[in-house]
Amino acid sequence: MSRDRLIYLPLGGAGEIGMNAYVYGYGPEGKERLILVDLGIAFPDMDTTPGVDVILPDISWLEDKLDRLEGVFITHAHEDHVGGVGHLHGKLNAQIHARAFTANHARRKLKEQGHDEGDVTICDPWPATTELGPFKIGFVPISHSIPESSALVIDTPAGRIVHSGDFKIDHTPVLGEPFDEDLFREVAKGGVRALVCDSTNVFNAHEGRSESTVGPNIRELVAASSGMFVATTFASNVARLKSLADAGEAAGRSICLMGRAMRRMTEAAVEEGILTEFPRTVSPEDAADIPRENLMLIVTGSQGERRAASAQLSQGKYFGLEMKQGDTFLFSSKTIPGNEKDVARIINNFSEMGVDVVSDSDLYHVSGHANRPDLEAIQALLDPQVVIPMHGEHRHLREHAKLADGLGRVGVLAPNGTMVDLAGNKPTVVDHVETGRTYLDGATLVGQFDGVIRDRIRMALNGHAVVALMIEDDDQVMEDTWVDLRGLPEAGRSRRNLAEEMERDLAQRLERVDRKTARDDDALESLIKKSIQQVAQEEIGKRPEVTVLITRLTAE
Repeated sequence: MSRDRLIYLPLGGAGEIGMNAYVYGYGPEGKERLILVDLGIAFPDMDTTPGVDVILPDISWLEDKLDRLEGVFITHAHEDHVGGVGHLHGKLNAQIHARAFTANHARRKLKEQGHDEGDVTICDPWPATTELGPFKIGFVPISHSIPESSALVIDTPAGRIVHSGDFKIDHTPVLGEPFDEDLFREVAKGGVRALVCDSTNVFNAHEGRSESTVGPNIRELVAASSGMFVATTFASNVARLKSLADAGEAAGRSICLMGRAMRRMTEAAVEEGILTEFPRTVSPEDAADIPRENLMLIVTGSQGERRAASAQLSQGKYFGLEMKQGDTFLFSSKTIPGNEKDVARIINNFSEMGVDVVSDSDLYHVSGHANRPDLEAIQALLDPQVVIPMHGEHRHLREHAKLADGLGRVGVLAPNGTMVDLAGNKPTVVDHVETGRTYLDGATLVGQFDGVIRDRIRMALNGHAVVALMIEDDDQVMEDTWVDLRGLPEAGRSRRNLAEEMERDLAQRLERVDRKTARDDDALESLIKKSIQQVAQEEIGKRPEVTVLITRLTAE
């Protein structure tokens, strides 16, 4: 006799930082009704994804089951959780549910991609719930580094799941909702089948610090600084933006926000009534006329993003403003692993200008994610039977599962593509689904295995040769075959022109081509590629990508 399953399936975000997308399902095997929690993006790098704008989860598994998808639920407005809704909404065509601040961003993303803003439903916080199919879902306020973050209570006939979203335990967060232990004790009543939990800071054994501890340090630093003061942080951390702006105002400085994301976040916070008291700001154009010692810029680009305001200022003027000796630049942020080189480049650029760079993250930044003691605390509050780590690299998930086991619970290691059945007596891995990435490349979505990015990397590493030849109607290869090179040196070991050497070798080979080969484009292309790559290997030690253009002339 078959039974209903309660499944958990991460399509992104479990085994990596970013690109969060988690499927929950309930019902008979293969007929489960489904919901999707979060639909985020990850950011590319020049080494592995050159030219890509953003990276999205591969939702092919879900696309095949759209008739069973009840809705999409977004826990908060960070890009790695909401950034994909505009790009992928056309594929899912499902109603999006979120609290007001997150919904504000989701609606804008839909509008930018030509979708109906009405496809976003604003949800009130728990104990209010949304009933869809076999699910009853509530948004439970939880503290994080962006307003209105929520854990999700997902009630099903097989039990209650709590999906933590990103969180920390912060009782004095400066802005937004403090962590409410009584609220989570209320959630725990009746039992929690599984806690699916943020794992980002599982290796940090220290108790997490409150956002309120940062403001006094920033205020002291700004007050003691001369020249222009510039600070960067995550644009989504509205509480930090307020602390920075308050410190600038207290020091008698005019405040200027620079960067579209920075302005967008503050505007959304004001629109939703979250940010009610923020110092008056001046435009970048007006800021250029204010004496340096009376000006504070709060700018985007804390992770070294090349087009953000921080990078622009480190390279020269930006909106008529430039950094000079005696100015101060503050990184009120933590460098995300992988971004160290880009951040160091900005710091060195400022150093060459004589700018004092402050990047002591312990004094001027606190994480928005739960450290190990916080993870232990939320398990104690909710007392779940099962803990499934999410939101972290594989090492984070594995350590978090071991932590749960050590606390007497069942820890389940379930990286992307692992389908876990939570019904029955114990959690069971029941399937492995192929997961991957989708690249937004300009205005086009490109599959991870389509070969576009792979070919781009190959050309970047090995260079590119274009060969053009013409064949007469009697199957004779004409002389003057042409080779054009890109990304390759003009000369190799022989010190002779590389393109000319390739043309010379190719001409000799083509002279010996028989009529059968001359009639076969594939055979000709193979011969030409072999010739070009062999010469390149001998001359420069590389095998370039080769494009062959064959033109066949016919008599009129």
